[in-house]
Amino acid sequence: MSTLVDTNVFIDVLGPDAPFRKWSVDVLKQCTQEGEIILSPIVWSELAASTISEADLLAALSWLAPKRETIPFEAAFRAGKAHRAYRVAGGQRERTLPDFLIGAHAEWRRHRLLTRDGSRYVSYFPAVDLITPETHPLPRI
Repeated sequence: MSTLVDTNVFIDVLGPDAPFRKWSVDVLKQCTQEGEIILSPIVWSELAASTISEADLLAALSWLAPKRETIPFEAAFRAGKAHRAYRVAGGQRERTLPDFLIGAHAEWRRHRLLTRDGSRYVSYFPAVDLITPETHPLPRI
């Protein structure tokens, strides 16, 4: 089963120690055992906003062997419609079009979506199988 990974999970894994780092690393490892890890050009562009070089970013993610996958035009169109519905309903700018592109990509290709922000996707992409801290909590030891 393929899993598209949202930017926030990669930030948890690559960035400074954060509250969700352990969850993100552990669930990402589990997803690699269950199928392909999908890297979206939208997520890649959001990661490029950091200070890390492209070569270093590629090296840091190499253990995942991510499959780079373009966004189909059908998914991009669906993202635009979902974003419009969000804005018409009074949605603010904090949920920008990239989030909708990521959700539509996962929906169109039938990938699971690994994210910490499930609420951003559940309303507009209910068919997407979300992997979030709420849906997949780490076992307590």
